[in-house]
Amino acid sequence: MIHTIPWHALVGGMLLGVSATILLLFIGRVAGISGIVSGILKPVKGESGWRITFIVGMIVSVFILQPFGVELPVIDNSNLFIVAIAGLLVGFGTKISNGCTSGHGIVGLARFSKRSIAATLTFMAFAALTVLVTKVTGVM
Repeated sequence: MIHTIPWHALVGGMLLGVSATILLLFIGRVAGISGIVSGILKPVKGESGWRITFIVGMIVSVFILQPFGVELPVIDNSNLFIVAIAGLLVGFGTKISNGCTSGHGIVGLARFSKRSIAATLTFMAFAALTVLVTKVTGVM
């Protein structure tokens, strides 16, 4: 059995960690995507600039990294409904857990937040369950 290193995931994880660290050190904010986006939708004076910059940077980074083999995921029309439902469920989950995978999973765990540990264990368990169910039922 040949083991390969998932370089894209490794580099992507490091970039997430670096961006979360820079945001926390220089602005004092947590890199939780749901919080950043909700701050754009309900703007607070003086808070929109860095939030918009962060989101634009995430989008633009894909195009900057394309020459290195990073590709946009392709969603065909047959799975669009399932992807939309999944997105709504993720949005609902981030609302009831007061944070998202990036806020709890990256920053919260690094700060040893008990709430983030509980949230991360919960969403990882449900992610594993979701993969199992979709593989067994052949939904995706």
